Amino acid sequence: MNVTALAAFDYRTAFELAPVGLVLSRQRLMVDCNRELLAMFGAEREQLIGRSFEILYPTADEFERTGQRIAAQLDRMGRYADERVMRRLAAAPGAPEGELFWCHVSGRALDPIRPHAAGIWAFEDLSSKRALKFELTPREREIAALLIEGLTSKGVGKRLGISPRTVDVYRARLMRKTGAATTPELVKRLLSGQA
Repeated sequence: MNVTALAAFDYRTAFELAPVGLVLSRQRLMVDCNRELLAMFGAEREQLIGRSFEILYPTADEFERTGQRIAAQLDRMGRYADERVMRRLAAAPGAPEGELFWCHVSGRALDPIRPHAAGIWAFEDLSSKRALKFELTPREREIAALLIEGLTSKGVGKRLGISPRTVDVYRARLMRKTGAATTPELVKRLLSGQA
C-alpha cells in the first residue's frame, strides 16, 4: 500500500470510528456520515446520503431558522456551535422512533462567505445527560436552547429576530410547563430534564 492510499485509509477509519457523529455537507445536503451519526439518528446510510438535514429536525421551520442562524453567526473562521433539539428517524437503542432529543452540534463551513456551500459537522447526543421530558413547541425549544447558553431576553431576541418582550412571554410559558419559579431554576430543569 503506498503512502497516499495508507493516509486515505487512516483518515477514513478515523472518520468512521470517531466517538461523535460526523457529517460532510454541501448546500445543506449530507454527502457522507459516519457510523456514530447513523446510530444516533437510527438511520441507514441510504436514508441520509444525498438528503437534506431537514429530515433530522423536528420541523421544517426549525431547519430553516437554524440555517439562518448559522449563516448569520459563523465566526471569522467559519465555525459555529449550539445545542438544539433534533429528531431520530428510527429507534436508537432504548429510544422510541421519532424521539426528540437534545444534541450538541458544532462544525465549520469551509467557506465562511458561503456558509452552506460545504462543511463538516459534529453531533453529540446529550440525551443521557439531558432528557426532554415535557412537550415544547418549536419556538420554545429554540428559546430554551438559548437560555441554556446563558443569553438574556435581549440576546435571545437578537439571535432569533424577535423582540425581548416576546422572549419573556415564551420564558413565562416554559416556566409554567416546567414548574420553575425563576430563570436559573428553569435552566436547571431544562438541563436536568426535570418537569
